Amino acid sequence: MKTVRRLLHGEILRAVAFVAASFLALFGFFDMVSELQELNRYEAQGYRLHHALLFIALKIPVHLYELLPISVLIGTILVMARLAQSSEFTILRTGGLDPLRALGSLMSLGLIFVTLTFLIGDYAAPWADRQAIQLKGQFQGRLTIGQTGAWLKETQGQRHFAVNVRLFDGLEHMENIRIHEFNTQGKLLSISTASKALIQPKAWLLTDVERKTIATSADAKQLKFTSEHVKEQVWPTKISADMVAAALLSPERMRTWELFKYMRHLSQNKQNAQAYEIEFWRKVFYPLSCLVMLVLAMPFAYLHFRSGQIAGHVFLGVLAGISFTLLNNLFGFVGNLHNWQPWLTSAAPALIYSAVSLGAFWWMVLRR
Repeated sequence: MKTVRRLLHGEILRAVAFVAASFLALFGFFDMVSELQELNRYEAQGYRLHHALLFIALKIPVHLYELLPISVLIGTILVMARLAQSSEFTILRTGGLDPLRALGSLMSLGLIFVTLTFLIGDYAAPWADRQAIQLKGQFQGRLTIGQTGAWLKETQGQRHFAVNVRLFDGLEHMENIRIHEFNTQGKLLSISTASKALIQPKAWLLTDVERKTIATSADAKQLKFTSEHVKEQVWPTKISADMVAAALLSPERMRTWELFKYMRHLSQNKQNAQAYEIEFWRKVFYPLSCLVMLVLAMPFAYLHFRSGQIAGHVFLGVLAGISFTLLNNLFGFVGNLHNWQPWLTSAAPALIYSAVSLGAFWWMVLRR
């Protein structure tokens, strides 16, 4: 059994690596075509070919994270179909490889793919994406949204803060910051503006700060306005760089733990966190889709192939993988629109495809 497992795992790993490399080469070509236009656009700012090539290289972990499940599906289908066509899998079955053992062997390999997908999606891809953003930001400016930038809220004891960030480099530097302070009754107490800010652990270092305060007299009949200017000020806050990036960028760029902390931050400040909860659970369940892809590919080992039929079945497998991705995105949008349970919204596509593939496996293999 150990020899059979080594055979299957080796063949599938090589096939998945080949398919993933092919997809990465294709996406790299598309990125290169896009970057050729960027070279002309930002030539005056000093954007050169080596910058474009570095940017494309930094996008590889993001593409690999997105493509790994479908690469697992296509690679496994290729191996299973080839073993079935050459009757090698039939020989393995007569040698004692029953369906449940074969499925268990694939699941043990699937755990490796699950771990790899999680590590790439939670560490390599976010880091590389941030570096790519910082590289591009040197030539095209900072990150911003519309005319108003990003708005965030935070509660500190009896004070509430509304924070506006106009420009952000994706890592730790910000520009044009405004901090509005309110009391529990919703009255404005102060407005602080800073030209620049540096995100530090549990604090922001504000530079060139102007603070305007509004104080009420003892008889509550008059308002007193004061203004002061300081060169630097440390503002204690739990708003991290990932939270600022989440307000400016897609939550898909965040790590799972940072996404969870941002969800709690939104909930504690009574803000709608539905979209971020769905994305959090999607990131939790997404690596498990590799197991779903392996289960989908398993019945191909029990089909009877003739010459030239493998390409057609691989094409059907590609369509199944694409439909899974589309259904995953569809459930995310519909779940956010109708306020479905986030964990169920994210898990439903995997559960549906797992049920369909296990049903096909039972009908084609176990029932016979």
